[in-house]
Amino acid sequence: MADSSTQSIVIDASPDQVAAVICDFPRYPEWTEAMRRAEVIEEYEDGYASQVRFTIDAGVMADEYVLVYEYAEDISRIEWHLAAPSRMQKSQRGSYDLVENADGSTTVTYTLEVELSVGMLGMFRRKAEKMIMDAALKQLKLRVEAPGAAQ
Repeated sequence: MADSSTQSIVIDASPDQVAAVICDFPRYPEWTEAMRRAEVIEEYEDGYASQVRFTIDAGVMADEYVLVYEYAEDISRIEWHLAAPSRMQKSQRGSYDLVENADGSTTVTYTLEVELSVGMLGMFRRKAEKMIMDAALKQLKLRVEAPGAAQ
């Protein structure tokens, strides 16, 4: 299994506002650069997505895969894993942990572990993970903090 990478960012919004953007999967293509399509294919009784099909095109890496989601009762943790191997990935596990700060902002910690189907030197894999995580967190912050985005 691959090593996991972790990064954090502070977003000027409540954990509920951040979670609302994270859980609005069909709108990911609006704010996530490599995301071409995100489709909820199965939901829990409470309406949260349990399985989501993603289509990404990041130039050198294009893939379609299904992630299975689980949520903490208070939505302070959103975690996922790959439902089945895809063309590019053997496995993927990840999570967002949302912690409210005293000033009302939220620290979002993103943890990601991906094992690719294609060989990649560890140094390049870590650099790719860092770039993916940097972009994901920055794009999430921009989306949540945009006027009228997460009400």
